Amino acid sequence: MRKPKSLGEVRIKPKNNKKKIIIITVISVLGLLLLTGLFYFLLSMNDDSKKKGDVKIDDATTVEKKDLTVYDVNSNRRPIAVMIDNNVGNNAHVGLQDAYLTYEIIVEGGLTRIMAIFKDVNTSVIGPVRSSRHYFLDYALESDAIYAHYGWSTFAQNDIRSLGVNNINGLYDSGYYRNYNIAAPHNVFTSIEDLYNVAGSKGYSTTSDNYSLLNYTPDDVNFNATSDLLTANNISMTYSYSQVRSYTYDSTNRYYLRYMNNSPHTDRDSGVQYHYKNIIIMKVNNSTLDSYGRQDLDTVGNGEGYYITNGYAIPITWSKDSRSGKTHYYYGGNELVVSDGNTMIQVVPLNSSISIN
Repeated sequence: MRKPKSLGEVRIKPKNNKKKIIIITVISVLGLLLLTGLFYFLLSMNDDSKKKGDVKIDDATTVEKKDLTVYDVNSNRRPIAVMIDNNVGNNAHVGLQDAYLTYEIIVEGGLTRIMAIFKDVNTSVIGPVRSSRHYFLDYALESDAIYAHYGWSTFAQNDIRSLGVNNINGLYDSGYYRNYNIAAPHNVFTSIEDLYNVAGSKGYSTTSDNYSLLNYTPDDVNFNATSDLLTANNISMTYSYSQVRSYTYDSTNRYYLRYMNNSPHTDRDSGVQYHYKNIIIMKVNNSTLDSYGRQDLDTVGNGEGYYITNGYAIPITWSKDSRSGKTHYYYGGNELVVSDGNTMIQVVPLNSSISIN
């Protein structure tokens, strides 16, 4: 009897198919594992790339990010406001370039006086220091500054006491000295270190979290072309018939050189002409208080002015709700943002003749 051929084939084929299935399965599993491994490897590489990318971006951000130079934003050192005699020559002042914020305001006789505010500097000579006028207190208080002066008017004396101003008065306090090579009363000088030492001895806080006044941007302010934008290469303003202040824009250094009565205003020791990144002109009503000609200012309320930087000027408004409240400056309904750098605030009479071109 012949052995059925098909039976052998039946026995052989299932065996061969099983081997093939096993081989195919193994290859499939290995292939799947390989693909899975490759997928996770690529994913891991992608994650690493993203992480590296993030680091690079962060690094780039860190490099590109600018910190303010006007003062140390990480420091809570309290500012010091120093009253400066301005009944002197154009080269008699010293140390004023270190002030991050400076005010010039009219006083009796059509003259002006300056208040320079310092923070995070250690200026060794500042002056000449002069006596207080009461409306300067309003601008010292809004920066939470320790107020340094040599003498006071009766109005200032009363207000310093009633408002509880932390002050250092050279008539009674140390921290000042006279340079006897200069005629009195224009020969009183001080230093930041001396003033902080006296402030500490008087129990005043030398730190503050409420000093910030202006909104600075680390980048230069560049105005959009608007109908009220003015070219501001030359600026002048009057305080009285005898007192004119002017500025010329230095486009190379991108700041304004200051002049008093058409002469360069220079530092006595360094010989450098005083210069400012920002100029704010505030129109504020003033009136005469007594027969001596002492002035009063309507610092509380609102008014108009100009903000000037980088060769251009825009009209602004200002508002202050109390003597110790901060002055807010606005342009187009928004609070003003100013360029990083020192600022001169020219508080001028309403009838000041102002020229910007």
